[in-house]
Amino acid sequence: MATESTRILIDAGLSGKETDRRLREAGWELDAIDAICVSHEHDDHKASLGILQRRLGVPLYSNAGTIEALERTPKQSGLAWRVFTNGSPFAVGDLLVEPFSVPHDSYDPVGFVVKAGDIRIGIVTDMGTPTELIRQRLRGCRAIVMEANHDEGMLRDAPRPWSLKQRIAGRQGHLSNAQAGDLLAEVAGAGLEVVFLAHLSDDCNAPALAEKTVRDALDRSGHTHVAIRHTYSDRISDVVAFE
Repeated sequence: MATESTRILIDAGLSGKETDRRLREAGWELDAIDAICVSHEHDDHKASLGILQRRLGVPLYSNAGTIEALERTPKQSGLAWRVFTNGSPFAVGDLLVEPFSVPHDSYDPVGFVVKAGDIRIGIVTDMGTPTELIRQRLRGCRAIVMEANHDEGMLRDAPRPWSLKQRIAGRQGHLSNAQAGDLLAEVAGAGLEVVFLAHLSDDCNAPALAEKTVRDALDRSGHTHVAIRHTYSDRISDVVAFE
């Protein structure tokens, strides 16, 4: 997310080189990043934290539980952290960042609402089940980035260990397309303009299927005005600007 004066990353799951390439593709320079806010300690959210902090001095923000977990891995140990408390907003330049707790199988995972003036952006990329807290935080957002991890039927039939399927579908795992659609239909209002679907499984989902499921849920609830876009594993997503 960025304003004219402040730029932040939510997580850093790509290599430093790939992060640099994609930021340039979006029109930003890596050394202009003012902060990285870390949601939890899983590998796909932390890959370049050490490189970006040690080489560029990018401030890192997370809660104590996530930092404790990251400190147990060599590449993320010994970093300089700024500790936030879940539920307590903190400022990075002219952005206000509010972390909130989400259910996921990590130490103390969070989602974020980032505010620039009266514009609210919600980011929840890993959660096993919707909660009332999540619903409260996402209401009133103009854009939401939310996982639609799997199609329930594709997950059931996938050649994966049963224990892994249970983890993914459990209350501490990941949202299905149907769960994502239902949650978005609940929190969408007249001000919600766009939803980005994130964290799609390569073998238990398909972009067209995720989009159709979410589209149907939004349309049934009367939110036909909300646009649906995708995030990608190999390139940047669309860049959206608000005024």
